Amino acid sequence: MMRGLARHEPSTGTVEIPREPRASMYWLDVNEERQLRAVTIAEGSRLVFGSRPPSHVILNDPTVSSMHCAVRCTDGRLFVEDLGSRNGLFVGSARVRQAELEPGSFFVLGRVSVVVRRDESTPDASDVEEPIPGLIGSAPCMLRLAKEVRRMAQLSFPVVVRGETGSGKELVARALHDLGPRAQQPFVAVNAAALPRELAEAELFGHERGAFTGAHVRRAGAFLDAQGGTLFLDEVGELSHEVQVKLLRVLEQREVRPLGSSMNIAIDVRVVAATWAPLERMVQEGRFREDLYHRLAVATVCVPPLRERRADIPRLAERFLREREADVGHKTLSPSALACLLGEGWSGNVRQLRNVVTRAAVVSEGEMIGSSDVSRALRDVPTNRTRMSGPAARALVAACDGKIALAARRCGVPRSTFRGWLEEA
Repeated sequence: MMRGLARHEPSTGTVEIPREPRASMYWLDVNEERQLRAVTIAEGSRLVFGSRPPSHVILNDPTVSSMHCAVRCTDGRLFVEDLGSRNGLFVGSARVRQAELEPGSFFVLGRVSVVVRRDESTPDASDVEEPIPGLIGSAPCMLRLAKEVRRMAQLSFPVVVRGETGSGKELVARALHDLGPRAQQPFVAVNAAALPRELAEAELFGHERGAFTGAHVRRAGAFLDAQGGTLFLDEVGELSHEVQVKLLRVLEQREVRPLGSSMNIAIDVRVVAATWAPLERMVQEGRFREDLYHRLAVATVCVPPLRERRADIPRLAERFLREREADVGHKTLSPSALACLLGEGWSGNVRQLRNVVTRAAVVSEGEMIGSSDVSRALRDVPTNRTRMSGPAARALVAACDGKIALAARRCGVPRSTFRGWLEEA
């Protein structure tokens, strides 16, 4: 019988049912202090990781032993084994002697993390030192995002940036501006979810003095503030139906009329909108205008969540520690602490990681941050780690007299996130 086939023998003959074959090659994303590189391991191969030859993968880390651990691929399965290292081998958050690895899993040796994947489509990063200005990310999915952003930055049509809360949507929007021909012009960011419903139109399109009660001075509005540059509309799905109608008119006619004015003003503004909410479903339910959706989503960029780019976590954590060094002093992550960070789900993405790393640095007594410090920080820092089911979310709204904003505040999440929970079965 052929390898990888299961045999079933009915009375009339033999039928072979193919099963999914095991992987014959894996990619290992090796994240050192300031470098991310990918190595491959194929069926029947064995790679030794260490700080000196005869190790196959040489790591420039004083906490890594000369021959620290070995990874082997046997019968399509991947295994890692500690070779008697000084500082141990961690898989998940546990110190182990040996373990089997699956795609998406990781191991830690010293201050180096290695993430396992099967994706072979690694972009050529030779011309990309920082994939996106201001946003750390050298994982393959981030390099693909960087190429997409650099290409779209040269264009002028609207873009919708999709991504979970805390994943870096505004940084991507800023990169679309900074890498394009409008870089020297204004970049204006507006959070639609934070706009009072009755003032959203005035904040976006401006108003004349005396246009409504409380309008004591003239206000240009976000569109005119961004003249010649880029307007970033975060959580665009939170705009009211009335404002959606006027936004569509502005995008089509390329001019605004401030409240209380009888004159239209021509504008030259690129709009980048961001959302976590499922706009397509909102269109089907009549909560978002279909014509506005098509006008905004000429192009779409998707920001990967942190759990899909774990290889970037060590560099992000180091960046946050450096940012806080003036307050907490010089701090470093122990191997066990790094393993704890890599093992988290990070539903709050990079924003949650920053909070946890900062808290761990504050509570750690010495220079070295341990796994207990990270565990304490994960308990102490408010996060969105628990996702509420659809029925539970709807029950909470009912208890809040139908007020979604109040229910979202009680959960400590944005309204767009809470709306996503409401739409689940």
